[in-house]
Amino acid sequence: MTKTQRFNQLCQGKLPEDRTLFRPILMHFAARLGGKTYGEFASDYTTLVECNLKAMEQFGLDMVGLISDPYRETAAFGAKVTFPDEAVPICKEIIVNSLDDVRNLKNPDVYKSARTRDRIKGAELFQKELKGDVPVIGWIEGPLAEACDLAGISNMLMYLMTDPDFCNLLMDKCVRTAKDFAKAQIDAGCQVIGIGDAICSQIDAFTYDTYVKDRHHEIITYIHACGGKVKLHICGNITHLLPSISEFGVDILDLDYGVDMEEAYEILGSEVIRCGNISPILVEERKSEEIFDATGLLIDREKGRKFILSAGCEITVNTKHENLMAMRNASIF
Repeated sequence: MTKTQRFNQLCQGKLPEDRTLFRPILMHFAARLGGKTYGEFASDYTTLVECNLKAMEQFGLDMVGLISDPYRETAAFGAKVTFPDEAVPICKEIIVNSLDDVRNLKNPDVYKSARTRDRIKGAELFQKELKGDVPVIGWIEGPLAEACDLAGISNMLMYLMTDPDFCNLLMDKCVRTAKDFAKAQIDAGCQVIGIGDAICSQIDAFTYDTYVKDRHHEIITYIHACGGKVKLHICGNITHLLPSISEFGVDILDLDYGVDMEEAYEILGSEVIRCGNISPILVEERKSEEIFDATGLLIDREKGRKFILSAGCEITVNTKHENLMAMRNASIF
């Protein structure tokens, strides 16, 4: 059975009998594993794919992904992004400073912008190498995250409280590009699209419902219509958002280590695949035996439910290989 077939069965509610699917988020860790810098990983799709494939082979991952940094769409909108060797890409330029800037902001052609085209080419290369046998997770920015990238985090959070016209118009444009970018990646072979909207954990449920909920629903509905599954990733404690998230049909929800998995199951129900939620700090700092035990305990609690094993967020670059392997070993029944 291929890994894609295993994933499809999980989506349909047929749970694996021999192991739990394992897919931690790997970026800087994968780059270093492949002997590359983070700058190379984020700027060159061939490097990103090569490093992900090596990580899949070494750690028995059940899915691969195209996640690298939050600035693909931001660059397509016109911002300048730089690539330090050993750090996340940097965008120092805020290109939206007023309502007029929002009105004048043009939605990009994701096939023509270098950074969005690079990710699309990564999806194509994954398909060439894997021939559909392993699920490929594409990636887009959520509407609030992208608005923060364009206008600045502090500024955007202030606009949420003071200027609904600015927020609604900007996020509507972010939604349009998110949909274009998602479809392009699905057409290139991605079975799943990840939506990164980490900033949502920092707003209250009312603000989320007012500005973001319906936009998440719109993007998710569109991705489903294009034939893809959706993996929503919001770092941090999102317990207060779970009742809203439960209403719009997300396929996979990443849960950080601050979220109680049992409470999340009670709120989300049995159809959502919950993905998580071992602390990345634990995976980096503890002994492999402790990680194995903690992972095994989580897996025991999740037996009989739709679940993918991961850390709560990205595996850190300095994590020991034996520690990540301890998670993998614990996933085998």
